[in-house]
Amino acid sequence: MNYTVTILLILVGISSGHAQQTLTFKNAIKMGLENNLLLNQQKNLLISTGVNRTSALLQMTPSVSAGGSAGRFDGNSFNQQRGEVVNGQVDFINGGLSASVPIFNGFNQINAYKQAASQNEAQLNFVVRTKQDVIRNVAFQYLTCLLDQQLLKIDQQNLETQKAQLDQIKQQVDLGGRAEADLYNQEFQMRNAELLVVRSSNRLKNDKALLAQTLMIDPIVSFELEEVNWGAEDYLVEDLPVENLNTTALQSRADLKQASNTERAAQLSYLSRRGRYFPNLSGFAEMNSRYNFIHGAPDNRTFDQQFRSDNRQFNYGVSLQVPIFSGFANRAQVTQQRVLFENAKLNTTNMEVRVKSDVLIAHQNYQDARASFSSAEAQLKSGELSYKMEKERYDLGISNIVQLTTAQQSFVRAQSDFASAQFTLMFQKLLINYATGTLQEEDIP
Repeated sequence: MNYTVTILLILVGISSGHAQQTLTFKNAIKMGLENNLLLNQQKNLLISTGVNRTSALLQMTPSVSAGGSAGRFDGNSFNQQRGEVVNGQVDFINGGLSASVPIFNGFNQINAYKQAASQNEAQLNFVVRTKQDVIRNVAFQYLTCLLDQQLLKIDQQNLETQKAQLDQIKQQVDLGGRAEADLYNQEFQMRNAELLVVRSSNRLKNDKALLAQTLMIDPIVSFELEEVNWGAEDYLVEDLPVENLNTTALQSRADLKQASNTERAAQLSYLSRRGRYFPNLSGFAEMNSRYNFIHGAPDNRTFDQQFRSDNRQFNYGVSLQVPIFSGFANRAQVTQQRVLFENAKLNTTNMEVRVKSDVLIAHQNYQDARASFSSAEAQLKSGELSYKMEKERYDLGISNIVQLTTAQQSFVRAQSDFASAQFTLMFQKLLINYATGTLQEEDIP
């Protein structure tokens, strides 16, 4: 909570006159991991399953309890101290200590402990996978906002170019060097560029609001996003075979481990229920004592004499319970747990298939992103060269406004496609780690 408040104060920038602060990629991930609702709920459940595991372990140890009572008999009552029936008021105090220990119960409690341990391990893996979900979601939204920023800059540069070109054509029309239709056409291109700037700005604001909502910060607070130090060589790495990625995923995916632990917990719960078919043998020991005070009797012995000596009792032994007939209650519970175990096995098998499918899809998307990046890079170089050549041709009067506009639009589109390909490649590289279950906070550039 203190971390969140600190970040909010930094973003607000009260002391700097509400100046915009910069949110880095790593800080965004840290804030997401700190504030995410589902992640914090699952962490709380992890504490609960840990306590359940400890409790299940201690169930196999002796249980000890103490009890006592105090009151008054008014009337006929048998008094152990005198060995006779006493008519009148008798005050009494009872106290006792009892203990019991399981000796054999069909391995019920041993399996129950192992079940609780598997459930705790499953919850731990769920927390790990939820962290990876948060990193993936925040990374996607952050990179989307960075792309929006880049597209806004491209549209703003295009607008400045259109304005400069409009001024140039206007001067040429005034001098009679250009047809007036070129002026009207260029004015339309400038107005269209202004519209694109407005739309890009709104898209950036909307995506930043969604990011602020994910990070649990005030969306009204203005903040800037730090540009990622882009290096294509970091993401155009040597491709790994799908088989190797599958092997890594089957060993690392936390959700697959969660499904496996859940299956194991269901199996142990089934075995624990089956233990109720067997006899239950336990040991017990009890120590009790009592003090009586008979009103009107001249020879009442003292509390110390009665409670510590005269009335003290100690009982111990073993208890055996053999299930014979319980209205099929045990059988119904065992059958229910067996069905849950079979369903858990099906879920684990399905998760294995899903893991392999996720790896295959992520690998194919990464290949597509690499090809798209190379294509967009070539398209950008070609579009920039074509626009410069067409601009020179237009300035020399050997080209028309339609050809210039077409070349300019192609160049702007190439810039946008290249920016999109950059961030797509970066995100798809993160998705490779997410699909294999190795995504960590340290992977964020």
